[in-house]
Amino acid sequence: MHPTESVNVAPTSGLSRQGTVSTNRTPEYRDNIEDEEQTGLEIASAALGRPERTGDVPFYTGEQTGPTSALSILSPGQSLPKHFLIPSHQKEIPEEDREFLRQKGVFTLPGKDACDSMVESYLLHVHPILPVVEVDILLQHHQSGQLHNYNLLILWSLFFAAVNFIPVNICEQEGFSSKRAMRFDMFSRARCMYNNGNERNSMVLLQSSLLLGFWYSDKEESAQPWYWTGIAVSLGQILGLHRDPGISSYNSSISDRQRSFWRRLWWCCFFRDRWLGLTLGRPLRINLDDCDIPMPSVDDMLFDIGSTGEDGHSPGLPGDMRRSAEYWIILIELSCQLGKVMAMNYQAARSKPSLQEVEKLEQELLQSRLPDQYEFGLMPSTRFYSNHVHLHYQAMMVTFYRPWGTDAPKELDVTAQKEWQHRMRLRADAAASRTNEILDALVQDNLLGFAGPMTPPLLVPAMQVHLFHCKVGDSLSKRVRLNKLEMCMLVMEELQKTYTVASIYRAVFTKALQLIFPGYLIPVAPFGSTGHAPAATGTTAVAAAAAAVPASVSGAGAANSPMGPGYGVPEYSPPIDDGSFGVGEMDLMDALMDEASIFSFWEACSQI
Repeated sequence: MHPTESVNVAPTSGLSRQGTVSTNRTPEYRDNIEDEEQTGLEIASAALGRPERTGDVPFYTGEQTGPTSALSILSPGQSLPKHFLIPSHQKEIPEEDREFLRQKGVFTLPGKDACDSMVESYLLHVHPILPVVEVDILLQHHQSGQLHNYNLLILWSLFFAAVNFIPVNICEQEGFSSKRAMRFDMFSRARCMYNNGNERNSMVLLQSSLLLGFWYSDKEESAQPWYWTGIAVSLGQILGLHRDPGISSYNSSISDRQRSFWRRLWWCCFFRDRWLGLTLGRPLRINLDDCDIPMPSVDDMLFDIGSTGEDGHSPGLPGDMRRSAEYWIILIELSCQLGKVMAMNYQAARSKPSLQEVEKLEQELLQSRLPDQYEFGLMPSTRFYSNHVHLHYQAMMVTFYRPWGTDAPKELDVTAQKEWQHRMRLRADAAASRTNEILDALVQDNLLGFAGPMTPPLLVPAMQVHLFHCKVGDSLSKRVRLNKLEMCMLVMEELQKTYTVASIYRAVFTKALQLIFPGYLIPVAPFGSTGHAPAATGTTAVAAAAAAVPASVSGAGAANSPMGPGYGVPEYSPPIDDGSFGVGEMDLMDALMDEASIFSFWEACSQI
């Protein structure tokens, strides 16, 4: 890495160190009543359409009870805009804080090769599913050699999200032993800048929070996707991104470009809120009844990348950006459907739906718009994102069908319940099997390298269905189910080389299988098949799962494996009774996966 000469940095606040209050502030940092009143005057002037200065910072007045509601008294019958721009107020960063950030490496960018690789990786791997950066501004700084003048908070956050996809030799050039090590360093610098740079632009903080939501740590609750995405959603609502800025009164000071970018950021928040709520079993933060922002369009995705050719490509940009934009719109549509599924099946205060309501939602899901998986001539990245959309869809379908395998809607005749539940179980099973087909296509086409941290959780719904069926049926049926589950486990093994969350899931399912099949070994790919040793997980979850396995398990069944060395096989004994799970094993399950999660692994093991 090399130090930079000039850096565009936001000022710091009273927190000169993370969690440490500075006590030797100069008078300029004391409360300034005149400055505060000036801010209020600027808000009022902008709301009335008579700003004293050109604004560049978004401001949202809120609903009828918001801070500018008093101005409505002066303009009866006239609707004042709820969104407008106010001037920003920047101050020089104190030298003591600048020195702290310098010591933390925030002003020292990676070398040119690493920067080139991470910018390209962001555009190819991250932007298609989380378009939080204005691409033309990023490329303008990058191509002119001025990355050090780009917003450092966004830049380090972008580097953190992109480092998952750069070649290992780039990490080694920067002095890191692995992608994981370099990713941790990028995250540490981004978080340092977030906590100590006093960035005052809420839009920048929102962009950074969405990117930092890619981080998963098994040791820090404050460094989880749920935490960072929650910040992003809150900032989006503070900025009023959930509301249409032209619904009450059109404000010409807000450009079409800004409107497109705001829509993009809000629907990124929505996308993450829905799928994290699903995979983590958390309540949804965004209520669409509070939102009237229009759905995003392909043009919202492309306004900042210039013109595209007939093949959808843009000069200087990787991949088919127009096709990727279409896939992102479909993901947002599926996210809206997912919200309906979770409201019907998993909300704590939900009322049981009628058969008509269940069938109506099922028909909506079955009519979802999806990419053509078999389209010929797509670039590898585009093929991956097409399949990635289908992984989301199948995860949603399993989520919809699975509860109805044991439950029934109200007003369904008792005599028809068993047959109806059987059909729903078959449909959940079909969706799980289709997930395996998608994984097989990704492996055969060598596309797993495009997988991001959002990919491992999408396998979990199918894996739960396979796990559930490992407890029922005859020996052959269990073998077939186990084979499907082990395929998912092998994919998780590949993903865990980069993503902690894959290690967590793999450890949990391994433990669950060891409870069903005493003597079961973790399936690992033979060394010769990939050229690599089995991935070391390095996570607390894997260590905990291994510690909970009886010593007699190690080595059992390996000699008789029909798949050859490197694969473990279970002893196909009858499923163990639910009551045989020990207290320690239950504690392990609770520790690894929140009990409120709709993807409760314990539930899958004990439901029968």
